[in-house]
Amino acid sequence: MKDTLMRWKLPLVCFIWQLVMIILFGVFIRYDEESDAHWIVTRISQNITSDLENDFYFRYPSFQDVHVMVFVGFGFLMTFLKRYGFGSVGFNFLIASFSLQWALLMQGWFHSLDFSDGKIKIGVESLINADFCAASVLISFGAVLGKVSPVQLLIMSLFEVTLYAVNEFILLNVLGAKDAGGSMVIHMFGAYFGLTITRILYRPNLDQKKNESVYHSDLFSMIGTLYLWMFWPSFNSAISNHGDAQHRGAINTYCSLAASVLTTIAISSVFEKKGKINMVHVQNGTLAGGVALGTAAEMMLTPYGSLIVGALSGTVSTLGFIFLSPLLEKYLKIQDTCGIHNLHAIPGLIGAIVGAVTAAAATEGVYSKEGLVAAFGFEGDFAGRTPSVQGGFQAAALCVTLVLSVGGGIIVGFILKLPFWGDPSDENCFEDHVYWEVPEEEEAALYAVHSMNNPPIKLAANGEAQQ
Repeated sequence: MKDTLMRWKLPLVCFIWQLVMIILFGVFIRYDEESDAHWIVTRISQNITSDLENDFYFRYPSFQDVHVMVFVGFGFLMTFLKRYGFGSVGFNFLIASFSLQWALLMQGWFHSLDFSDGKIKIGVESLINADFCAASVLISFGAVLGKVSPVQLLIMSLFEVTLYAVNEFILLNVLGAKDAGGSMVIHMFGAYFGLTITRILYRPNLDQKKNESVYHSDLFSMIGTLYLWMFWPSFNSAISNHGDAQHRGAINTYCSLAASVLTTIAISSVFEKKGKINMVHVQNGTLAGGVALGTAAEMMLTPYGSLIVGALSGTVSTLGFIFLSPLLEKYLKIQDTCGIHNLHAIPGLIGAIVGAVTAAAATEGVYSKEGLVAAFGFEGDFAGRTPSVQGGFQAAALCVTLVLSVGGGIIVGFILKLPFWGDPSDENCFEDHVYWEVPEEEEAALYAVHSMNNPPIKLAANGEAQQ
């Protein structure tokens, strides 16, 4: 009876939640003005001469880049585990597909609800923001990779998307913080949320031999790294204002990413035996420059300033993998499977600090008076702000993100710890065959490896066990 119930948990959750999404979309979601068939009327009334002025043509290339990062980049980045490739890519696909649907609703209720008819109006920018939200969930997924069931992942996604939308609204709409590439909103939030959950779900008896890579799994993981690295300039500039802000965002991120590659490889070679390079460091530390540029991406950081941020973040991230990760597990009981603390949490914190300092140091001489207003949104409710005040609100946004991510992670962690979600036993963690149909030849190979590591027990003539 128990096995039958376990078998139906995931299908029931998927079917029911998808049905709920269909109903909620039917009630609330509508096309926005530029994606509706009535756009032609707007064109005529406003004397718009071409459909090329539709926001779609400005945003869609960036959306496609971000979309690839979410489903290919993050998915393959996590395939380093030698027996969990299906779970890494497959569950990444599952929870991202659910998260972006729920995010369109949650972010819509906070940001694009038309109070005249009670409908959420979505366009291409809504899709980008939903992908950002899904990316934050996938960051958290990295902390618990291989240690939870798909049902637990969906439950985590449900709560995290909800809390993400709350945090995003507070930071961007209430505090007026700038965070174009999401150092705080996406990376810090997702990382500390996931790290808190993995602490609550701590497993003292895991088989760490399974929590390792092999040659081909690390190669697949590098595919994810390269996709993320190439498209990160689009990620950090995707929702910036058209023109100079978006242009700066791409340039600054490009420079920062390049710098993080050199320092990551240098630090890895210095601290590894015989000066060799550790592929784990390259898979992760080389991306730290993109994370750390998220908040200040569209600010006048200057290209050389971006190089400094990238070099620093690559260095700190790699040192984190070498020295900090073992300490976190030994003393704080934080089992961070993918090292999200080093790739997302610390670089995200660096990015938040860089953003606060850069905003506080902004001057009319650098931006111009009109440029300051455009860059930091000094209009409407924030019309009286000065750069120094903006820097203070940037720092406040950092603190709010930490409180909500850790607090939310504690609550959700204890929810996921309830015994009826079908989580794998300790001996089945980091194993694809628990939830996936694995090809027979691969199963045979895994069984052979398992047999070599665990020889069968035989009884000697005197009845005592021997290998």
